[in-house]
Amino acid sequence: MKTKILITGSSGFIGFHLARKLLEKGIEVHGYDSLNNYYDVKLKKDRNKILKKYKNFSFTKSKLENKKTLEKTFNKFKPNIVIHLAAQAGVRYSLKNPDIYLESNILGTFNIIKIAKKIKVKHLIIGSSSSVYGANKKIPFQEIDKTDHQVSFYAATKKSAESLAHSYSSLWRLPITMLRFFTVYGPWGRPDMAYFKFTKKILTGKKIDIYNKGKMFRDYTYIDDIVDGIYKLLNKAPTINSKKKFKNDSLSPVAPFRILNIGNTKKISLLDFINTLEKELNKKIKRHYMPMQKGDVRSTLSDSSLLKRITGYNPRTNYKTGIKNFINWYLNYYN
Repeated sequence: MKTKILITGSSGFIGFHLARKLLEKGIEVHGYDSLNNYYDVKLKKDRNKILKKYKNFSFTKSKLENKKTLEKTFNKFKPNIVIHLAAQAGVRYSLKNPDIYLESNILGTFNIIKIAKKIKVKHLIIGSSSSVYGANKKIPFQEIDKTDHQVSFYAATKKSAESLAHSYSSLWRLPITMLRFFTVYGPWGRPDMAYFKFTKKILTGKKIDIYNKGKMFRDYTYIDDIVDGIYKLLNKAPTINSKKKFKNDSLSPVAPFRILNIGNTKKISLLDFINTLEKELNKKIKRHYMPMQKGDVRSTLSDSSLLKRITGYNPRTNYKTGIKNFINWYLNYYN
C-alpha cells in the first residue's frame, strides 16, 4: 500500500521540516494548517510556499475545530498515517488566552482522534510536550514518571490530550504514539521562542530578559534530529499484543498506545546558550536579569533511551552547531 501521510500544523516549525523531508523521500503528503496569527503569518506562508513546490504535496487551510472541513479532508486524501502537530503553543501566552488552548489543543485534538479512528489509520502520532512533567524534581524525565503537577495551562491541555488519546486507543484499538518534544530550535523556528526573540533584540541593540537570573537549564533539541526521530517512528506503531521488551517502557497494558520522549538528552545552561548566541552574532548582549516567570520550570532533561531502543534514534547536533545554523538562516531570511 502506498504511504500517504496527513500532517496537521504543516506550516508550523516542526510540521514544515517534517513535511519537507517526507516529500523529498517521495511520500505523498497533505498539509492541514489554519495559518493563524499567533506569530508572523508571513513566516508560515513562506514555509508553505516551499512545500507547495513539491508535486506530491497538497494543502487545506482550516482550523482543527472545523469538523466538517477536517472530515472532508481526511475522507478525500485517505491517509494511512496521521501526524498531528497543530496546536496552540506557548506557555506564557496561555496565561492570558486560556480559551484558545482549550479549543485547539483539546477539542481540536479530539476531532483528529475521532476521525482517525473512523478511517482506521495505521498509526496516529500526536505531538505532546516536555512541559507535562511540570514540577517533577526527578531528572532526567522518563515516560513512566508521574505527570500530575503541570504548572502552566498549556501543559495541562497537553496532558489532557494524552489522556483523551489513551482512552480512545483503549476503546477502539487505535494505534497512537504521543511524542513529548523537548525545546526544539533551529532554522525556520518560532518567533515566540526565547532564542529567536534574543537574536532579534541582540541585533537591534535591545536588552534581553533573562528569567530566574539565568539559572535555567533546557534540553535543547535541534530540528533535524527531531525530524529524523519522527521519520524513523512512522512504521513503529504500538500494538495491543506487544509485550514490554524494554525496561521502563511506556506501552499501555490495555491499548496500542505509547508515550515517547524526543530530546537531545543533554542539559544545557541558558547562560551558555546565550553566550553562544553572543559569540555567533559578534555583539555584546545587554542583559536584564529577572525573577522566575509564572508557569515556567527551572530545568528539563529528556531520557530518550526508549525511542532509541525502538527506532535507533540518535540526536547528533551539538547546540553550538545548531545555533550557528539558526543564525545563518536568520540573517539570510531577514536580510
